[in-house]
Amino acid sequence: MQMERIKRVFSMTPFQAALLWISILLTGCGLQKDIDVDLPAYPAQLVVEFYLMPGQVPQLTVTETTEYLASPTPAVPRDVRVVLSAPSGLKDTLQFDPGYDSLMQKAYTHRGTTPVQARPGDTFTLDITDSKGRHVTGTATMPALVPIDTVEWKFNDKPDDQRRAYVLLRFHDPDTPGDYYRFQVHRDSISRDPEVDYTPEDRLNNGQEFSLGTSYEFEANDTLIISLFHLDRSYFQFLQSVQDARNANGNPFAQPSAIKSTVQGGVGVFTVLSYQRRTIIVK
Repeated sequence: MQMERIKRVFSMTPFQAALLWISILLTGCGLQKDIDVDLPAYPAQLVVEFYLMPGQVPQLTVTETTEYLASPTPAVPRDVRVVLSAPSGLKDTLQFDPGYDSLMQKAYTHRGTTPVQARPGDTFTLDITDSKGRHVTGTATMPALVPIDTVEWKFNDKPDDQRRAYVLLRFHDPDTPGDYYRFQVHRDSISRDPEVDYTPEDRLNNGQEFSLGTSYEFEANDTLIISLFHLDRSYFQFLQSVQDARNANGNPFAQPSAIKSTVQGGVGVFTVLSYQRRTIIVK
């Protein structure tokens, strides 16, 4: 029977013949094989997410890493001491006081006592310890404020039921190389996920006018909140690594990507946000 199949190859197209040879090679071969993989055990690390915002009371989240196949429920250690040091030398010990910030849509585990007073160039220090001897440290400097020059929008020429507008933001990039940005557009409220969110850098147009835009995706009378963040390099790399990790997760053809933390002794991010916002109504 197998010889008969081989004879028929000569009367087939190359593509049909290739498929037949594959079927012959796979005949009798098992297509499933169970493999037991021993995953090495790693000690749990502290995970930190801390964004300082000028004028806001500091609040952060401290959790623990878990095994890859463990439940996605975050592990929250309760015996963690968090100390934030300001440029003036004043220290604020953030208390364990779990809550939820409805505006930022983030849960937090620790909260400070006084609003953050920060100016561009100010450097803050973070020190976290727990009863297991784990120690996480970090420093964060507030980047210079890069002002928004203009925000404009334009509609396409399609019928009313398909009429949409794009948004264009312009600003001037500083002369210094190595500037990084985050451009976000929220619809109605920043408590919702952004409609647009990406992180450009000034590698190709340092010191020049910068234009960041969207596609034709907004309707007449939409209320949009436009945000321009000026990022430091470590926070930019953290955001890029998080996006790479998301893209690689579950993709068998993608190379695994590690998170590039901005803290030492653990995993996560500690940064000072420097940004401007504009609210527009698309008309």
